[in-house]
Amino acid sequence: MKDYDVVILTDSRYVNPEKSNPYIANVLKEDALVQEALESENLKTIKKDWNDSSFNWSNTKTALFRSTWDYFDQFFNFNKWLHHVHSQCLLINSYDQINWNLDKHYLEDLKNWGLPIPESLYVNKNSNTVLKNIVNQKNWKHIVVKPTVSGAARHTYSLKNEEIENFQTKWLSLTNKEDFIVQEFQNNVITKGEIAVMLFGGKFSHAILKKARKGDFRVQDDFGGTVEMINPYKDIIQLAEKTIKKLNPTPIYARVDIILNNDNQPVIMELELIEPELWFRFKEDSAKKLGFLVKELLNNLNT
Repeated sequence: MKDYDVVILTDSRYVNPEKSNPYIANVLKEDALVQEALESENLKTIKKDWNDSSFNWSNTKTALFRSTWDYFDQFFNFNKWLHHVHSQCLLINSYDQINWNLDKHYLEDLKNWGLPIPESLYVNKNSNTVLKNIVNQKNWKHIVVKPTVSGAARHTYSLKNEEIENFQTKWLSLTNKEDFIVQEFQNNVITKGEIAVMLFGGKFSHAILKKARKGDFRVQDDFGGTVEMINPYKDIIQLAEKTIKKLNPTPIYARVDIILNNDNQPVIMELELIEPELWFRFKEDSAKKLGFLVKELLNNLNT
């Protein structure tokens, strides 16, 4: 008999923090909404730091990813933990989907499935590339570079053509440590923002418009970005749902980040299946939908 039905996965910063701020308060509120929704389905839950070595992961039926927002800073340990926990309990979302979604190379799969993404070039670790040559080859005037395994805009840089040569030393230092992705900068990120579309069981739930603060391009609230709930156009919802339909099994939860590219066409910036912020605080019923789907999954396991 297992002690728990669901472990809600977080990181050490959000387990009984001694100090708080508006950001931490939002994280705690959203995790609490999820826990309340699960418990309303009569599921036994506990919230745990994924990196808690004292916890016996075989004592839970499932582990649900939520605010594990330090995994990319200790990726080797996380990967090792992921493989171990996968053998101990069921992961939500599924292990295969999480493993696939960890690295932004998955964008190439989306492209091959006929889904629109910004044109992307991948630079392998230790390839000693000259960034200026890549940009000249594509005739790009403004680019963004970021690691293929990252989050919260870690090591993400916006570079105009005249800045690239001076960035080369930094570029070599970065790419000596990990793979990177290079994309043409999409100006609508600044002027129109980025739409985060939340889906549960493959169906649209709600959407958030993320906008960068003046003078920045990063839409994350870590960097002063703002968020507001919106009703997106039908083509945005359809693109998000079409994306999820390409996945088997259908993920319990997902977030599809969509922008208008430089041709004003919707494209997928990110597909988030691991630990996306889902803004439950803007639509608290969506946490209940998540709880229902987790309960349904557990019921199916028992039949």
